[in-house]
Amino acid sequence: MIKILVLVFLCTLSAVCAARPTVQKKLFGTHKGKPVYSYNLVNSDSSSVKILDYGGIITNLYTKDRYGKLGDIVLGFDNIQDYETKSPYFGALVGRYANRIAKGTFELDGVKYKLAINNPPNSLHGGLVGFDKRIWDVKRVISEEDSVGLELTLTSADMEEGFPGQLEVTVIYLLNNKNELSIEYKATTNKKTVINLTNHSYFNLAAGKAKNVLNHTVVIDADRFTIVDETQIPTGENRKVENTPFDFRKGQLIGDYIWTVKGGYDHNFCLNNPGTLHQVATVKEEISGRVLKVSTDQPGMQFYSGNFLDGSYKGKDSIVYVQHYGFAMETQHYPDSPNQREFPTTVLEPGQVYQTKTVYAW
Repeated sequence: MIKILVLVFLCTLSAVCAARPTVQKKLFGTHKGKPVYSYNLVNSDSSSVKILDYGGIITNLYTKDRYGKLGDIVLGFDNIQDYETKSPYFGALVGRYANRIAKGTFELDGVKYKLAINNPPNSLHGGLVGFDKRIWDVKRVISEEDSVGLELTLTSADMEEGFPGQLEVTVIYLLNNKNELSIEYKATTNKKTVINLTNHSYFNLAAGKAKNVLNHTVVIDADRFTIVDETQIPTGENRKVENTPFDFRKGQLIGDYIWTVKGGYDHNFCLNNPGTLHQVATVKEEISGRVLKVSTDQPGMQFYSGNFLDGSYKGKDSIVYVQHYGFAMETQHYPDSPNQREFPTTVLEPGQVYQTKTVYAW
């Protein structure tokens, strides 16, 4: 009888231990002679996310389909060299300013600042060497009973890429046993500046089993979207989505009206009820049964349908990424906000704390 009780106890203990999430660190490559490490976060449901200290890049995100089979639902590369030289921001932390700033210029208190023009005629995603091309410091590996994660920190010097102020940035990735991946951003500055941070993961919920994402059903909680000019800079008009190809409020396939949108979807949606963390978008892929839910406290979300994927990118497992092979949902402030007074402000003052959170759930 005692042996049976001991066996039951050990089996129970083993099950509890197996359920505890884990973190595994592995060398991924080198960047300018410095090691780059991959951190594999695994939860009790066997979902996992791999994150590099280079660019804070999410390289893999494994989730289960309707049959319980795991599949990788994000686009990326197998090696550091492609992330350094070819990547269109696959999975990266983007800053100091995500999205575009018109003609690479903005003013603060009468002082005009000039940025690199890396998306002619505009500045895009922080310039030539943005946060996506830096090795972040891993300040802490988080290992708790119901979650695992990474705390990454980065210092951006005053006038780096043309932005004023020394910026101290902290990003916390946390994967819990509820199949939620949260990304929490914090930053402070010693001089008045502008800031707009996001993660630029490209998703394909079919996990490589479909040729594109046009069969994904998307719901976005936004009554308005931002009108842009031919260079993707907002005109200042936020138009109602009603009776347009941008009305995702009740859900529609990405492919339903994409061919009526010049160039495809690459637009900022003005999210309803900004300022509090709440669900703003849902994406579903019927064949796999996978569902991705997006929650944020940000005022905007850039919905991008992978229009510029052109077959020139060979990703993980030698998969060629053709047009519309992935989609992005970048929670952030509106594009070109430093030059658009009517938009929610992106100004950060000394003594203030920039803080925002986004959660991806499945």
